Amino acid sequence: MKAAHSEKYRQIGLKIAYYRKLRGLTQEELAEQVGLTPAFIGHVEAPNINKAVSLDTLFDIAEVLDISPDRFLLFD
Repeated sequence: MKAAHSEKYRQIGLKIAYYRKLRGLTQEELAEQVGLTPAFIGHVEAPNINKAVSLDTLFDIAEVLDISPDRFLLFD
């Protein structure tokens, strides 16, 4: 991951956490439904860890959370 994009990845992680909580899911439940480990979801959502996420993973997470994937890519 390029350092120039680290803030965007942080924002994506925070949005994943927001929509996950809005749906009443734990990190473990989201991970299971997407086919990832809870540790991966935890790293993605952690604001102090820069974890890259593939588009396939974003699409899968968006599907489970029942939102459009573009919501993750609208940066403030």
